[in-house]
Parts: sequence; C-alpha cells; structure tokens
Amino acid sequence: MGKVTLYYDEMDSPIGTLLLVSDGEKVVRIEFGALANLTDKTKKWLGTHFGEPIFVQHPEKVRQAKDELMEYFAGKRKEFTVDFSYHGTPFQKKVWQALFRKIPYGETKTYKDIAVAAGNPKAVRAVGGAVNRNPFSIVVPCHRVIGTNGKMVGYGGGLDKKEYLLDHEAK
Repeated sequence: MGKVTLYYDEMDSPIGTLLLVSDGEKVVRIEFGALANLTDKTKKWLGTHFGEPIFVQHPEKVRQAKDELMEYFAGKRKEFTVDFSYHGTPFQKKVWQALFRKIPYGETKTYKDIAVAAGNPKAVRAVGGAVNRNPFSIVVPCHRVIGTNGKMVGYGGGLDKKEYLLDHEAK
C-alpha cells in the first residue's frame, strides 16, 4: 500500500478532544483524543486501510465536519451532512449505514434492532463488534445503541461520553 497522506485537525468538545481525519476528499475517521495519543487500535485500523499514513494538519480538509460537530454540541444540528468514506468489511459498512440511517437524533435502538436493519437478525454479536469498530464517533451514532435490556453497554469513548451524548440529545 505504501505511504498515503491523510489530513487532520483536532477540536475541543464538551467530551474532550476530537481528531478529524480526511483523505483529502472525504472524512475517513473521527476519533476521541489527539493525534499524539492515537491508540494501538486506531493505528492498526489506519495501517489496514491506508498503509503508512503521513499526517498533515490541514483544518480546511475537515472544516465541514468540524463545523457540523460544533453545531451539534451547540444544540443547533441534529443530522450530519458531511461527506465521509466507510473503510471496513462489507458487514461493518452495512451496520454503520444502518446506524447512520436508522437511529434518529434523540432515540436509541438495541443491537438486535441494528442486526435486523442490517439484514441479519441473528448477527447481534457481530453487530456489537462492528459498532465497536465504528470509525465515525458521534456522526455515525453508535452512542445511540443500547443493550436489549435497555441498559447502556460499552462505548469506545467511555460510558461517561455515551451518557453525555444521550443526555445532550434528550434536551
């Protein structure tokens, strides 16, 4: 795969720093934390999909995503229109698209609901794995997925962030 340039910027949010990454055309990742603190999970994901990324800070390449996230946190945006590119397995892409299209702002769905929406009602555990690998924190709303019993379950950014986002949307 070789080296590929990825453009990024960071933004402060009520739930901490967010890292926004673009391939120059579309957003490819929105991550909790700063570039300097990339997790091994994110580094592995980037390596799988982009080879050896060279990061160039370029705020304009992620301006729309940043603006929309700022509007979201200000309570002025309920839907995202930023152009992003899914990188994952075909099943993961189906799950992420179901998350994006099937869970409206302020609502929650169970993992089973998402499995049904993704066309595979028996794949609840696989849906959980795909949700856990969602590369678009907040924009693809995995924070809106709850356990079948109605309880909050894991969230890549931490349950405190999930609680904040759900409370934010409930207001």
